[in-house]
Amino acid sequence: MTSVIRRDPGSWLRSPWTFLVLAIGFLFLEGLLSQALAHGVAEGDKGYIQETSGFLFWPFVYLGAKHMVTGYDHLLFLFGVIFFLYQMKDISIYVTLFAIGHSSTLLLGVLTDISVSSYLVDAIIGLSVVYKALDNMGAFQRWFGFQPSTKGATLIFGLFHGFGLATKLQDFQLSPDGLFLNLVAFNIGVEIGQLLALGGILILMGFWRRSNSFWEHAYLTNVVLMTLGFLLTGYQLVGFFVM
Repeated sequence: MTSVIRRDPGSWLRSPWTFLVLAIGFLFLEGLLSQALAHGVAEGDKGYIQETSGFLFWPFVYLGAKHMVTGYDHLLFLFGVIFFLYQMKDISIYVTLFAIGHSSTLLLGVLTDISVSSYLVDAIIGLSVVYKALDNMGAFQRWFGFQPSTKGATLIFGLFHGFGLATKLQDFQLSPDGLFLNLVAFNIGVEIGQLLALGGILILMGFWRRSNSFWEHAYLTNVVLMTLGFLLTGYQLVGFFVM
């Protein structure tokens, strides 16, 4: 589902909403940089997981929720996905497709020990943010004359986001004792974190959409979103070639 954004060159420069959007963008940028440099699970959490064995439901639920809530790349993509979604039915469909995608590859990646560079996966996740921003701006319709399936793209990029989660878990040794159930618990936590983050985003979007400036600043917001996606992609590629 894509809407065409009305553009009025220069209009966004005359509103205080511009500075709010830019401020939020820079805050996300700071988070992206720290996330890219850290590139993994917090050391305390990592040490805890490596030292435990057996089925630990609540600890892994907590770790999954924490990773999603602090995962700027996932949140940016979700923000782009729901940007033009107003009905809860539509939001539920897209979020479910995303959840199916990342849940499948999270389990598949860890259980089959598929080895993929986490930097390359995260670079693709950054590009998913770029893709969604361009989609929101109607770029594909203008450039190619057709609209790619937004639902299909959400599912496909969900698969890559799941591999991104899997690579984080593969950074350390997971005990085979209770591994599958712990992964299920981690995934449940991811879904809980996703719903919490999504709820916050929807509340803020609800207030913004009721203002007269939503359409005036929708284009700028997606430009910022696209820029952050490119920055995230660039930092991950630098990490791949340098680290």
